[in-house]
This record gives sequence, structure tokens and C-alpha cells, in this order.
Amino acid sequence: MSLSLLNKALVVHYEVEASILGESGGHMLGERKEGQKIIRVKSLSPSTDVVALAKKVVDECKLIPQSRLPQVEQLLYYLQNRKSSPVEGKSQSLEKKEKRIVKPRELTPFEGMELNEEASITRVDEYVELLYEGIPEKIRGSSLILQLARNPDNLEELLHNGIVSFFILILMMFSLIFSQFHGVVSHYKIGALCMSVVEHELKRHDVWREELRKKNKAYILLYANGSLRRDQDKALRKYQGLLAKQEQLLRVSLYLLLNLAEDTRTELKMRNKNIVGLLVKVLDRDDEELLVLVVSFLKKLSIFLENKNDMAEVDTVERLARLVPCDHEDLLNLTLRLLLNLSFDSGLRAKMVEVGLLPKLTAMLGDENNRQVAMRILYHISIDDRFKGMFVYTDCIPQLMQMLYEHSEEEIEAEILSICINLAANKRNAQLMCEGNGLKMLMKRALKMKDCLLMKMIRNISQHDGPTKPLFIDYVGDLAAEIRAEEEEVWVLECLGTLANLTIPDLDWELVLKEYNLVPYLKDRLKPGSAEDDLILEVVIMIGTVSMDDACAAMLAKSGIIPALIELLNAQQEDDEFVCQIVYVFYQMVFHQATRDVIIKDTQAPAYLIDLMHDKNAEIRKVCDNTLDIIAEYDEEWGRKIQSEKFRFHNNQWLEMVESRQADESEPYLYDNDNDRTDLFYSADGITPADGSVSPDFFSDLQPQNGDLHHTGDGSDVFDQTSSSPGRPATAYGFRPDEQPFYQYS
Repeated sequence: MSLSLLNKALVVHYEVEASILGESGGHMLGERKEGQKIIRVKSLSPSTDVVALAKKVVDECKLIPQSRLPQVEQLLYYLQNRKSSPVEGKSQSLEKKEKRIVKPRELTPFEGMELNEEASITRVDEYVELLYEGIPEKIRGSSLILQLARNPDNLEELLHNGIVSFFILILMMFSLIFSQFHGVVSHYKIGALCMSVVEHELKRHDVWREELRKKNKAYILLYANGSLRRDQDKALRKYQGLLAKQEQLLRVSLYLLLNLAEDTRTELKMRNKNIVGLLVKVLDRDDEELLVLVVSFLKKLSIFLENKNDMAEVDTVERLARLVPCDHEDLLNLTLRLLLNLSFDSGLRAKMVEVGLLPKLTAMLGDENNRQVAMRILYHISIDDRFKGMFVYTDCIPQLMQMLYEHSEEEIEAEILSICINLAANKRNAQLMCEGNGLKMLMKRALKMKDCLLMKMIRNISQHDGPTKPLFIDYVGDLAAEIRAEEEEVWVLECLGTLANLTIPDLDWELVLKEYNLVPYLKDRLKPGSAEDDLILEVVIMIGTVSMDDACAAMLAKSGIIPALIELLNAQQEDDEFVCQIVYVFYQMVFHQATRDVIIKDTQAPAYLIDLMHDKNAEIRKVCDNTLDIIAEYDEEWGRKIQSEKFRFHNNQWLEMVESRQADESEPYLYDNDNDRTDLFYSADGITPADGSVSPDFFSDLQPQNGDLHHTGDGSDVFDQTSSSPGRPATAYGFRPDEQPFYQYS
């Protein structure tokens, strides 16, 4: 090994000898090649510490032994003190001429790039020197370096020489400025090479961190050891230096891949090589510029379902959570937009709540630059019933209410109202919204502006039992005054739905119906096709609410509403929600003597109820059973028919089996199949006595059997009229958890 000088550089001449040994260990065949390595010292100046620089050169160049340290110092001292060569002066004088823009001749694709020469890793410094020469030499040098880079075994040596970073940077700039250059990059599989480089670097980083961890652990165990402290500091400085160089390489590599990903076919190839996993791993870094690039890349990938699923399988949300908030404005905005794309997935929304993003996103509502994006993520989270209650423990609802106050005289943003509507479906949230003058402010603005979305929010608040419902008594008249044919159906729908939720015992519904002449409106809207189905359904629910009052039920029966309901039942028999709510009206009316007689004697409602007794919908069966039990108590004839139907249904399979066997074997019947003999099955231990003389309490005390569900899980009757707030069918239209979000944004 020998040393020589170039301008601002040391040249290390060395030999590489390869030998093949025999079985006995003897030398059989060998080959010796000469090589050279150029160590550039561009930072050398009159003020440079030559001793420290020489030590650094010897430490970093494995080819120079420690014994040659004095010689390196002497050569560096000589370079420091000698004058610039004529060659250097000439190159400086030609500096301006080199800046001229020269239009190169048009080359055919890849002309001059295919070489028959075989590249050698020992001559890599010569190839780098070619990059500083003319166009033909540049092409030859870059082609030879590319040939070396195709072999993964050479990557570490190329990286040590700084060639990979330099070369990829050139390719990145070409791919950024000239889209037609993408074909050249693809031709030489540069994208695959870059992904290999990124993967290799991330593995190296894991090794570095493990080594640093071991140093720290050793220092902690032996704190008093001064040499360990020095080793720890040295290891930390080394790690930080390597990290800075590595992050520069990662930046240019990922930038090149991002440019190539403009082609969706190339992007698919990257996905197959786990680009998402590599990018997510880089999210642990602290370099903000690198993070901006990585988050931008992930955001671009996240618009495709397959990539989004890949992100769900790794800890993407957990790593993004630490970036919210951050001081880098662009990074924060990009992170929020990526989270918005991911928030369309219910599992990832759950992960966002789990890692504590909910209070962080709430804090973003005060940031004008990021408020819209944060609000949209919060809207997606608020869709899930399981997360609505968690908003109570944040500052979200007070902030939203303050925004509603501030928009008192102007149109409210749809995003704000959409979140409020979702959150109002939770009882505790609704109570927070009504604190102070909350409900008064909401009602005043909604009625003044006829804001349908704001009234939808109020309607969701009104569905909850407890301290909020009595607050609506002051606004019953205002809401009833809006139930007019002249108003828009959408507005009437929300006002009517709010009224229908007010199951308050002390409320005089008869006075309300008379004062605002609502009975004709309700009856007219029961006609099929008279309005949109949503409004007609809300009318049915409203009738069920007011029918709790004895006088109201009689008034409605006299007006001919019951036949109108039966006609509507025929028209909407395929719609479970209509059927359930109409049957609920019948249930309410059979409790009152006047309406009970009309339903039992003047209509075929009991027959419809018998047909629906075994409906596939559990809610419909529940309401039918409760209604039929009451009818059976007060009408002996219908009681026998109901008992017969229950007997026939519950024993139908057994009877069919017996009849089939008797027919096949020509044996006498074991039972004459006389359905009138229901007393055999419904006696003291059956459902009802034969004479039907029981009270409604008898049915309330029955335990569920044979699929007849009369009671809720807590033991209370769902349809117990002694309750201050009678139960309503679970499919009530006031709030449908499974309906699609009503607010969409582009």
C-alpha cells in the first residue's frame, strides 16, 4: 500500500489478492489486482486542524493502517500549504463558460449506454472521476456504477463512498423535471434498486440502535466507569452522524420512488414489494423534511383500498399520532389529511380513539388552518355509536356550541351541524348541549332560520328520557305551529319528529291537537302517496305518541284515523318500520275503552295482528303479542281465535308429523285435530284459561316462552303504561343507527 497526492485529495494505491486453497490448505491458484482509492479533502483550508483530519481519514479508510498516520499528516500538511496548481486556476477561469446552456444533440433512447465493459468494485473511484469529465465519459462512468449497483453485495461499499446518494440524487432530479425520463429509470430497474437501498438502510438503522442501546445499558450498569462514558458519547456522536447521512439518502431515494409512483402500474409493483411497510417504519424518524416526504407518499397511496388495508395491518395510526400536534405546519396538515383518508375505515377510526387522538383533534378546532380537516375526522368518529360517549370527556361539545353561538346571524357550516347531529344521539352529550340556555338558543335559531339540520339536531336531543325532555314543554306550541301543509315537507318532518319524541305524561295533547287543528293534517297525510314515506311514517309515530292520552285516542278514533291506518298497513305491508309503528298505535288504542271497541268490533285490525304474530321481525312480533293479549282479555271470540292460532303455530310441526305417519300407516289418529279443543293445551298451566277472564297484569307477569318476547332484559315490560315514558319500538324513525351519513363532502 502506498500514498500519493492529487489536487485536494489523497490517492491510496493497494493490491487485492485472491487465492484458492487445496484440501490440505496449500496454495493452488491465485490472482492479484491493483486498485486505488481517492480520498477527497475538499474542506482542507489554512485553518484546518491537520492532526485531527489525518486521524479521521485513517479511522474511516480501512485500507490505511494506523502505522501510516504520520505519513497521512505529512501529506495533508503539504496539501494545506502548497499553492493552487495551474490546472486549478484554469478550471476557475473557465467557471463562467461552463455555466453556458448548451443544447445537446438528440440521442436515440439509451444510445451509448450499453457497454461491453465489465465493472470492478476496486475501480469505483475511477468511475466517479469520469462523472466530472465530458458527456461520453459521464455516460460511461454512470453506466459502470449502475452495473456495480445491480449487485446487492456492492451496495455497502458504494454507500461508504457516497456514490449511492449522489447517483440517486441525479436520478431523482431527472425524474422530477423530465417525466419522459421515467422510462429510462424503469428500463434499468432503478425503482427496485431504490427500494432495496431503503430496505437495507432501515435494517442498518436497527443494528445501529441496538448497538447504541447496549452502550447505554452498559453505562447505566457501571455508571462510575469513565471509559464507558466516553464510549457512550462516542457511540452517540457516531450514531447521529450516520443517521444524518442515512436520512439524506432516504430522502432522495423516496423522492425518486414518489415521482415514479405517478404511474399506477409502477405503484402496484412497489406495493407488492411492501412499500407501505417501509414508509411506516420511517415514521419513527425525527427529521421533519423526511417525514413530510413520507407522509405525502402515504397519503398518495392511501386512496387505494389495498394500500389502506396494508396500513391497517401495521402501526400506521400509532406512529402518526405522535405527529399531532407538531410545530411543522406542512407536516401537521399532511398528517391530518392522511388520517382523514384512513378514517373512512371503521377499524382505523377505533384505533385513532384508542391511541388518544380524540382530544388532540378536538384541540385542532381552534386552529384556523387545520380546523376543517380535524372537523371531518371528528365527524367520521362521531358516526360510530361506541365512540359518541367519549366526546363527553373532551372539550369538543362546548367548542361546537360556541361555534353555533358565533353563527347566530349567518349560515352554519354543514360540518359543524353534522357532528352535532351525530353527538346529540347520545344522552349525556344531549344534556351537555342543553346546559345553560343551550336549548333555548338552538330552538330560537332553528325556528327563525327554518334550519332543517339544526332542527334535526334538536330532534335527536328530544328522544332522550331524563332532565332534557321536560325542557321541551315550553316549545310544544312553537313546534305544533309549524305543522302545516304550506311548509316544506323536510322542515315539517323534523318538527313533527321532535313533537313525536315528547312522551311526557303531564303534556295535554288534546289541547295541542285542538289548538293547532292537527287532526285533519295527520289524517290527510296517512293516505298512501300523499307525501314522502318519511313524513307519513313520522305522522304514524306522532299518532302513537298522542294516543297515550285517553281523550286524544277517542278524538282520533272518531275522526276515522283507524281505518286510514289499516289502509296504510295494507299499502306498506312490506316495510317493517311502517308495520311496527302502525301496530304500536293499535297497542296504544286498545288500552282505552272507546278506541278498543272500535278496533275490535268495527275493524279487521285483530285479524291483521294475528297474521303478523309470527312475523320474522322480532319487534313486530313483540308489539303484536302484547296487543293481542289485551284483545283476548276483553273479547271472548277473538280470544279463542288467538289461542287457536298460537296452538296451531307452536304445534304445527308435530301435527304435520303425526298426520303424515297416520296417513302412511293407515292407523287411527292419536288426536282428532280439533282446534277448538285448545283447553287441552291452555289450561291452568297454559297461556290463558278457557273463559278468557284474566286481567292485563296476567300477561305482564308471563315469562317469555316459545319465542314470545314480552319483557326487556331488566325485567320491566317494554309496553308498561304505568311508566312515565312508555316504551317505543326499537325501529322508531327518530334515529336510525344504520342509516348512511346524511352529510357528504368532496
